[in-house]
Amino acid sequence: MAHDPPEPALAVFQEHRPTLFGVAYRMLGRVADAEDIVQEAWLRWSAADRDDVEEPRAYLVRIVTRLSIDRLRQVTARKETYVGPWLPEPLPTDRAVAWQQAAPEGADRAVMAETVSYAVLLVMESLSPLERAVFVLREAFGLPYAEIAAALGRGQDAVRQLAGRARRHMAERRPRYTVDAEQRRDLTERFLAAALEGDIEGLMSILAPDVTLVGDGGGKAKAPPRAITGADKVGRFLSGIARRPPAAPAFHVVEINGAPALLVTTEGRPFGVFQLGVDEDGRVRTVYLVANPDKLAHLAPPEGPGPLAPFAPRNGEG
Repeated sequence: MAHDPPEPALAVFQEHRPTLFGVAYRMLGRVADAEDIVQEAWLRWSAADRDDVEEPRAYLVRIVTRLSIDRLRQVTARKETYVGPWLPEPLPTDRAVAWQQAAPEGADRAVMAETVSYAVLLVMESLSPLERAVFVLREAFGLPYAEIAAALGRGQDAVRQLAGRARRHMAERRPRYTVDAEQRRDLTERFLAAALEGDIEGLMSILAPDVTLVGDGGGKAKAPPRAITGADKVGRFLSGIARRPPAAPAFHVVEINGAPALLVTTEGRPFGVFQLGVDEDGRVRTVYLVANPDKLAHLAPPEGPGPLAPFAPRNGEG
């Protein structure tokens, strides 16, 4: 049976590519793995008999979901031997990426953004692969149960049960951050200024007493082998980092996983990413530090002006 010429097939795929990447990234928490999944979906789509495909998006989402579930099982096995805590690979969301698309019918844009946050992705780690798939497709993309059931090869009743378990689990465990993006950016800049100046009192003023720092070095970069808890310990750890900066450091306040973050570069190369989880009182509850170079390569600042601007205190302060 005849296929579409390559151009229409590619145009259809590109139309749905943001959704496909968004599903794969939320499932896996890794940019590289998500891109691999999308590339494999393209190969299958380009080779498929598309004459019988009535709903291209549903067809492609089904491919990506099943590939992601298979990859998730492999990744879970790899994480068992991962050195130190594991954090998702930082996703720049101030660029044209998946969650910035127009929200599909039934999906809330704010919820789509929240489902790429570190807090939510880390809680999703404790879901089963099927629960995670249902949660992503239903909560992030608003897909109907019938479409999710077709994507997973399960009955609708089973999918509804999976969705209910996943929602209850997420509601019980995910933290609620009610501080808006502008407040989080201001706090990120205060955090940077205090750390650079070795201002322990300044740091302590913005850290919650039970703050936790989670560092991901993957055994390839310096990071705490276990989470650090308590404002005093976290403050002293951060001050210690500031006293031993990398060569030719630069600091950039950027948007990572839907929220402000601090990107540290050394001689133009990414060195680490800090992101803050902020509670309703405007204090830092969690500090996420990604230092594993394998998870940072795609964050290299572009040449010339771009979205990664060097840090400068606002209003002439500092």
